[in-house]
Amino acid sequence: MGNFRGFGDQAIPFLKALEFHMNREWFKENQALYESELKAPMGDLVEELSDRFQAAGLGLQGNAKDSLFRIHRDVRFSKDKRPYKLHVSAILSPTGKRTNAGVFYVQVGLEGCFSGIAWYMPEPPLLETLRRAVVTRPSDWRTMVAALKKSGLVLSDEDRLTRPPRGFADVTEPDLAQAVRNKHFFVNLKIAPERVTSPKLADDLFAFALKAQPLLDWGRAATGFHQQD
Repeated sequence: MGNFRGFGDQAIPFLKALEFHMNREWFKENQALYESELKAPMGDLVEELSDRFQAAGLGLQGNAKDSLFRIHRDVRFSKDKRPYKLHVSAILSPTGKRTNAGVFYVQVGLEGCFSGIAWYMPEPPLLETLRRAVVTRPSDWRTMVAALKKSGLVLSDEDRLTRPPRGFADVTEPDLAQAVRNKHFFVNLKIAPERVTSPKLADDLFAFALKAQPLLDWGRAATGFHQQD
């Protein structure tokens, strides 16, 4: 058993209060509450999951220092000038660095409580590679989709194109034609509100990652990823 004991009882109330005040003075006065109820538990969750993912051979790792996203928003190029996010989030990846390719993501807050295994917003060359893998190895794609379905998971259609991307207009088989219009390849798990403060959340997320392993394996094979020891 790891150190994760659930997010604090005041985690969500803190974020609701932050949404109301949304200023640096209030946040500074209440930063200790943020640290104890949200940031520290997220760090514990990341490190527990990292140990469990590594032991299970999932090739995903992280730590409390490098995996967590800042709650401060970068407002330099945004019309939304609110200084803080209304959630805490983290990524575990093959290298332990924050990236968007073949990762485990978890988020808790007013802007959604969920987890995902994802190739999210991959760079154009990587997205092209994933789409080509769908077409050139359709059996592998269908086997992966079937394995996810058997575990109750379905690939997201978020941002799916309405027309085939350049170079894929000749893909006519319906399931493949739909797949190559994806801009992301990911599955999600919605976190029930009552699980946020429970240490069993770590069990839920670990079980979800195991169920989503076929997507990890497919993406890594498609991109030529070789897990480092």
